[in-house]
Amino acid sequence: MTIDLHIHTLESDGSLSVAAIIQEAVKQGVRILALTDHETTNGVQEAMELGQKHNVNIIPGVELITAFKGKEVHLLGYFPFEAVIHSDLQSRLKELRQQRTYLAYEMVKRLQNDGFTLKWAEVEKIANPEGAVSKGHIMRALHEHENGTIQWPTIAKLFQPYGIAYLPFLEHPFEEAVDLIYECGGVPVLAHPGLLRDDRMVTELLSYRPMGLEVYYGYWEQREALIQNYKNIAQEKAILTTGGSDFHGLFGPVKLGEIDVPEQCSIELQRFLNLDF
Repeated sequence: MTIDLHIHTLESDGSLSVAAIIQEAVKQGVRILALTDHETTNGVQEAMELGQKHNVNIIPGVELITAFKGKEVHLLGYFPFEAVIHSDLQSRLKELRQQRTYLAYEMVKRLQNDGFTLKWAEVEKIANPEGAVSKGHIMRALHEHENGTIQWPTIAKLFQPYGIAYLPFLEHPFEEAVDLIYECGGVPVLAHPGLLRDDRMVTELLSYRPMGLEVYYGYWEQREALIQNYKNIAQEKAILTTGGSDFHGLFGPVKLGEIDVPEQCSIELQRFLNLDF
């Protein structure tokens, strides 16, 4: 069974609509899919309706950018459907989208101060007006603005630590985000720990409250070694393991459903959420 528990759509910084995601899932034989857009669950209802028609089981989710000791930490939250519409969750997500959009605006100003002629309006054309504008939108807008003359690795470096447009989102404390997910009936999962490049921080984060760990992930150098490393950490420190493609669109190097996520990951997650597929 093909499982993908980390997917983004046009509702945040993905490039495909919810309907197109479901079509791609069917094409790739994905039977269980979690929608985890950044700071929004707006696509979940449509995904569940389409999933029923196409025999794709949907797990509602969200990805939150949080802060811990001055560093960005990504956190996944998975929910039963009735918890997704929790008013406290939706109110906080709206605030976070506004804060992230303001930060993106500051990133564009940094690019402009360095000589780039990209305009904020060009970024807004790419982004969903109801979602958070993010560095992903800016990167795509910049690539289009420069007519593809700047290669993707060069663009990416502008937004990495010490890059001219790097501004970490530090408005949402990690602990607060974990508490929010629990208070609204969900289960938190620390996302792509290998990108933190600090396993001591990973174990410290996992010690805050019981949570899962995303073990099976594609955007890592030495993928197999890191997967084994985080399997070992999860056995000691996490309550469950998950995995997914972190799919943002067909342009990406990792395709939807490409990561081999064990069926046991879905079984454990469904058990915690009281889901029955």
